[in-house]
Amino acid sequence: MRDNPALIIIDVQKAIDHPKWAIHGPRNNPEAEQVIARLLDAWRRAGRAVFHVRHESENPDSSYHALGSGAPFKPEAMPRAGEPVIVKRVHSAFIGTDLEQQLRAAGISSLVVAGVITNNSVETTVRMAGNLGFDVRLVEDGCFTYPRLDYAGRLRSAEDVHALSLANMNGEYCTVVRSADLL
Repeated sequence: MRDNPALIIIDVQKAIDHPKWAIHGPRNNPEAEQVIARLLDAWRRAGRAVFHVRHESENPDSSYHALGSGAPFKPEAMPRAGEPVIVKRVHSAFIGTDLEQQLRAAGISSLVVAGVITNNSVETTVRMAGNLGFDVRLVEDGCFTYPRLDYAGRLRSAEDVHALSLANMNGEYCTVVRSADLL
C-alpha cells in the first residue's frame, strides 16, 4: 500500500437496518459496525484522511431516501467536524461526486474501504477506484451483505454473496484484507 491511505466509509446509514434488506434472512458480519468504529478511531488518532459516503436516493420508496428516517449515519460511523461527506445518488461514490478530485487534490493514492452493501455500493466503488488507479484495500470484516436470490432463483446465503463479491474484486480491483491486518 502506498503512503497515507484514506479511509472511505460507504453508506453506513440507518437505512441498512430496514427489514426489507433481510427479507431472505440475516446479514453476514454482524460486528461490521464495530470494526468500522475501530478503523475510524485508528485513522483519526493517526491524523489520516477519512471520507464518509452517504447515499441519498431520489426514490421515495428507498430506505435511503434523502428525507427518510434511514438517511442519517449510524452512530458507529458518524462523521466528525472537518471530515468530508460525499453525497451520492447512485451506487458508485465516484459518479456525480467530487470524491476523485478531493482525493487527488490531497495527494491520496491509497484507499481503505469499508461499508455496505458488499455486492452493491462497496463493489461498485471499489471497482471504479481500482480502474482510476487507486491502490485499494477492502476490509472483509468491515462490510456486509444480505442473502440474495441468484439469477436462477436459488437462495444464496449472505456469506456466499459476500465471498463471491470479494472474489470478484480481489487481485484485479483491490486487495481484500481483514481489519486486524490494518490495526
